[in-house]
Amino acid sequence: MWNGIAFIVLTLVLVYISRKSLGSPQSHGFYRFLAWECILGLFLLNMRFWIYKPLAWNQLIAWILLFASFIPLGFGIHFLRTQGKQAEKREGDPALYGFEKTTNLVTNGIYKYIRHPLYCSLLLLTWGIFFKHITLTVATLAITATIFLVFTAKADEAECIRFFGSQYKDYMKRSKMFIPYIF
Repeated sequence: MWNGIAFIVLTLVLVYISRKSLGSPQSHGFYRFLAWECILGLFLLNMRFWIYKPLAWNQLIAWILLFASFIPLGFGIHFLRTQGKQAEKREGDPALYGFEKTTNLVTNGIYKYIRHPLYCSLLLLTWGIFFKHITLTVATLAITATIFLVFTAKADEAECIRFFGSQYKDYMKRSKMFIPYIF
Protein backbone atom coordinates (compact mmCIF):
# COMPACT_ATOMS: atom_id res chain seq x y z
CA MET A 1 0.00 0.00 0.00
CA TRP A 2 2.85 2.41 0.86
CA ASN A 3 4.35 1.86 -2.61
CA GLY A 4 1.03 2.76 -4.23
CA ILE A 5 0.73 5.99 -2.26
CA ALA A 6 4.35 6.88 -3.01
CA PHE A 7 3.78 6.17 -6.70
CA ILE A 8 0.73 8.45 -6.82
CA VAL A 9 2.41 11.28 -4.91
CA LEU A 10 5.63 11.11 -6.95
CA THR A 11 3.64 10.83 -10.18
CA LEU A 12 1.88 14.07 -9.28
CA VAL A 13 5.29 15.68 -8.78
CA LEU A 14 6.43 14.38 -12.19
CA VAL A 15 3.20 15.61 -13.79
CA TYR A 16 3.83 19.06 -12.35
CA ILE A 17 7.45 19.08 -13.55
CA SER A 18 6.37 17.85 -17.01
CA ARG A 19 3.16 19.86 -17.29
CA LYS A 20 4.28 21.92 -20.31
CA SER A 21 5.39 18.83 -22.24
CA LEU A 22 2.40 16.62 -21.50
CA GLY A 23 0.17 18.64 -23.81
CA SER A 24 2.54 17.99 -26.71
CA PRO A 25 2.88 14.25 -27.45
CA GLN A 26 5.53 14.94 -30.12
CA SER A 27 7.86 16.65 -27.64
CA HIS A 28 10.79 14.89 -26.04
CA GLY A 29 9.42 15.87 -22.62
CA PHE A 30 6.30 13.78 -23.19
CA TYR A 31 8.31 10.59 -23.71
CA ARG A 32 10.75 11.54 -20.95
CA PHE A 33 7.79 11.72 -18.54
CA LEU A 34 6.75 8.19 -19.53
CA ALA A 35 10.33 6.97 -19.03
CA TRP A 36 10.43 8.66 -15.61
CA GLU A 37 7.21 6.89 -14.68
CA CYS A 38 8.73 3.51 -15.57
CA ILE A 39 11.89 4.33 -13.61
CA LEU A 40 9.79 5.39 -10.63
CA GLY A 41 7.91 2.08 -10.80
CA LEU A 42 11.21 0.19 -11.01
CA PHE A 43 12.59 2.05 -8.01
CA LEU A 44 9.52 1.45 -5.86
CA LEU A 45 9.38 -2.25 -6.77
CA ASN A 46 13.07 -2.80 -6.05
CA MET A 47 13.53 -0.40 -3.15
CA ARG A 48 13.32 -3.14 -0.51
CA PHE A 49 16.17 -5.00 -2.25
CA TRP A 50 18.47 -1.96 -2.32
CA ILE A 51 21.01 -3.37 0.15
CA TYR A 52 19.89 -7.01 0.12
CA LYS A 53 22.89 -9.36 -0.32
CA PRO A 54 25.26 -6.51 -1.24
CA LEU A 55 27.97 -8.78 -2.67
CA ALA A 56 25.69 -10.83 -4.93
CA TRP A 57 26.58 -10.63 -8.64
CA ASN A 58 23.43 -8.71 -9.54
CA GLN A 59 23.98 -6.20 -6.74
CA LEU A 60 27.54 -5.55 -7.89
CA ILE A 61 26.35 -4.91 -11.45
CA ALA A 62 23.57 -2.71 -10.09
CA TRP A 63 25.96 -0.56 -8.06
CA ILE A 64 28.38 -0.19 -10.97
CA LEU A 65 25.57 1.01 -13.24
CA LEU A 66 24.07 3.28 -10.60
CA PHE A 67 27.38 4.99 -9.86
CA ALA A 68 28.21 5.13 -13.58
CA SER A 69 24.94 7.00 -14.20
CA PHE A 70 26.43 10.07 -12.50
CA ILE A 71 29.25 10.37 -15.05
CA PRO A 72 27.26 11.27 -18.19
CA LEU A 73 24.85 13.32 -16.08
CA GLY A 74 27.59 15.46 -14.58
CA PHE A 75 29.53 15.97 -17.80
CA GLY A 76 26.35 16.54 -19.81
CA ILE A 77 25.01 19.27 -17.56
CA HIS A 78 28.46 20.85 -17.21
CA PHE A 79 28.96 21.21 -20.97
CA LEU A 80 25.39 22.41 -21.57
CA ARG A 81 25.80 25.12 -18.95
CA THR A 82 29.31 26.22 -19.88
CA GLN A 83 29.12 26.02 -23.67
CA GLY A 84 25.46 25.93 -24.63
CA LYS A 85 24.84 29.69 -24.40
CA GLN A 86 21.55 29.45 -22.58
CA ALA A 87 18.79 31.81 -23.58
CA GLU A 88 15.87 32.50 -21.24
CA LYS A 89 13.42 32.28 -24.10
CA ARG A 90 14.11 30.06 -27.05
CA GLU A 91 11.52 30.49 -29.75
CA GLY A 92 9.37 27.44 -30.47
CA ASP A 93 10.46 25.48 -27.40
CA PRO A 94 8.36 26.67 -24.44
CA ALA A 95 8.53 23.30 -22.66
CA LEU A 96 12.33 23.22 -22.35
CA TYR A 97 13.95 23.39 -18.93
CA GLY A 98 16.44 26.20 -18.33
CA PHE A 99 19.57 24.14 -18.98
CA GLU A 100 18.03 22.82 -22.22
CA LYS A 101 17.49 26.30 -23.67
CA THR A 102 20.80 26.45 -25.45
CA THR A 103 21.45 28.51 -28.54
CA ASN A 104 24.89 27.06 -29.23
CA LEU A 105 25.18 23.44 -30.34
CA VAL A 106 27.51 21.67 -27.90
CA THR A 107 29.68 19.12 -29.73
CA ASN A 108 32.73 18.73 -27.52
CA GLY A 109 33.49 17.01 -24.25
CA ILE A 110 31.10 14.12 -23.70
CA TYR A 111 28.95 15.51 -26.54
CA LYS A 112 31.75 14.69 -28.97
CA TYR A 113 30.96 11.02 -28.43
CA ILE A 114 27.27 10.86 -27.52
CA ARG A 115 24.39 13.20 -28.28
CA HIS A 116 22.32 12.40 -25.19
CA PRO A 117 24.42 12.01 -22.04
CA LEU A 118 21.48 12.90 -19.79
CA TYR A 119 19.35 10.13 -21.31
CA CYS A 120 22.36 7.81 -21.17
CA SER A 121 22.43 8.56 -17.45
CA LEU A 122 18.76 7.59 -17.17
CA LEU A 123 19.46 4.35 -19.07
CA LEU A 124 22.25 3.46 -16.65
CA LEU A 125 19.96 4.32 -13.74
CA THR A 126 17.17 2.18 -15.18
CA TRP A 127 19.32 -0.88 -15.65
CA GLY A 128 21.08 -0.33 -12.33
CA ILE A 129 17.72 -0.44 -10.57
CA PHE A 130 16.73 -3.45 -12.69
CA PHE A 131 19.69 -5.47 -11.42
CA LYS A 132 18.77 -4.84 -7.77
CA HIS A 133 16.11 -7.59 -7.99
CA ILE A 134 15.38 -9.18 -11.34
CA THR A 135 11.77 -10.19 -12.05
CA LEU A 136 9.61 -10.31 -15.16
CA THR A 137 7.71 -7.19 -14.04
CA VAL A 138 10.93 -5.29 -13.42
CA ALA A 139 12.35 -6.45 -16.76
CA THR A 140 9.20 -5.26 -18.54
CA LEU A 141 9.46 -1.84 -16.88
CA ALA A 142 13.19 -1.56 -17.68
CA ILE A 143 12.61 -2.45 -21.35
CA THR A 144 9.67 -0.04 -21.54
CA ALA A 145 11.73 2.76 -19.96
CA THR A 146 14.51 2.06 -22.48
CA ILE A 147 12.05 2.27 -25.38
CA PHE A 148 10.65 5.56 -24.04
CA LEU A 149 14.19 6.94 -23.64
CA VAL A 150 14.92 6.09 -27.28
CA PHE A 151 11.67 7.84 -28.27
CA THR A 152 12.73 10.78 -26.07
CA ALA A 153 16.08 11.02 -27.83
CA LYS A 154 14.48 10.76 -31.29
CA ALA A 155 11.97 13.52 -30.45
CA ASP A 156 14.78 15.64 -28.99
CA GLU A 157 16.78 15.16 -32.18
CA ALA A 158 13.84 16.28 -34.30
CA GLU A 159 13.57 19.41 -32.13
CA CYS A 160 17.31 20.05 -32.46
CA ILE A 161 17.17 19.65 -36.23
CA ARG A 162 14.36 22.23 -36.34
CA PHE A 163 16.41 24.65 -34.23
CA PHE A 164 20.02 24.01 -35.36
CA GLY A 165 19.30 22.72 -38.89
CA SER A 166 22.01 21.06 -40.96
CA GLN A 167 24.58 21.72 -38.23
CA TYR A 168 22.77 19.18 -36.04
CA LYS A 169 22.40 16.70 -38.89
CA ASP A 170 26.16 16.83 -39.45
CA TYR A 171 26.71 16.37 -35.71
CA MET A 172 24.48 13.27 -35.76
CA LYS A 173 26.78 11.70 -38.36
CA ARG A 174 29.83 12.20 -36.11
CA SER A 175 28.36 10.97 -32.81
CA LYS A 176 26.32 8.14 -31.34
CA MET A 177 23.07 8.40 -29.45
CA PHE A 178 23.91 6.86 -26.05
CA ILE A 179 27.02 4.65 -26.15
CA PRO A 180 30.28 5.97 -27.67
CA TYR A 181 31.24 4.23 -30.93
CA ILE A 182 28.35 1.73 -30.60
CA PHE A 183 24.82 3.18 -30.37
